[in-house]
Amino acid sequence: MACPLARRIATSRARTRIDLRLRLTFASYNIHKAVGTDGRRDADRIIAVLREIDADIIALQEVDRRIGERATVLSRAALDDTPWKPAALARRPRSLGWHGNAILVRRDFEVLEEVAMELPTLEPRGAVRVDVSCLGHRIRILGTHLDLSGLRRRDQIRAILSEVGECSPPCPTVLLGDFNQWGNRTGAMREFGPDWHVLETGRSFPSRQPVARLDRIVTTGEWGCLEQGVHHSALAAQASDHLPVFAQLELPNI
Repeated sequence: MACPLARRIATSRARTRIDLRLRLTFASYNIHKAVGTDGRRDADRIIAVLREIDADIIALQEVDRRIGERATVLSRAALDDTPWKPAALARRPRSLGWHGNAILVRRDFEVLEEVAMELPTLEPRGAVRVDVSCLGHRIRILGTHLDLSGLRRRDQIRAILSEVGECSPPCPTVLLGDFNQWGNRTGAMREFGPDWHVLETGRSFPSRQPVARLDRIVTTGEWGCLEQGVHHSALAAQASDHLPVFAQLELPNI
């Protein structure tokens, strides 16, 4: 798992150079509006799970309520006591994300750009994009929660890929979220071409006895994957109906 920035640089000395590699841990977590499998809404429990994961960049889904003021279930005051800051993606005063999608990054990362995207939909859906600077690298992160019915998932992924294709400058990219798609190479997942890597993180839903790979991490080809998986813990099995997925990724020499 990731650790503070100074320890995320792996150094090895050769005769005339220092080999520096950027290693970051990414995670995606559908927090189910902080309602656990016991039926209780407990935001502190969600934050405790985030601390267990200790990722550098976290994409959250269902972080805001869907009615009324779309208020976040994770207060900004509670996040102030964590290692992460939320990207400024909300379009409502009491929200943390956009259509429930939020992105948290380590406090020492510089946020360069924050974008809320509309997606083709039959129900309220969206995606978010955040560009950050870390150790001289510009990194692009997208978070999303795709259509439950499956009728518009392919269109939604096409829209996300189109957004990435139009972004300037191009840079290493990671797409995270609840895709609501079982197979890694079926349905909407076929939209990802050879320039994208769909990671085999594992089964994440339902949290108590997971059978479905709904939560995904997809990367562009610059990234190497050192570790990937589903975060299993007693607390995570109770905090939401999804388990978090994670991947430790590496970029080549700076």
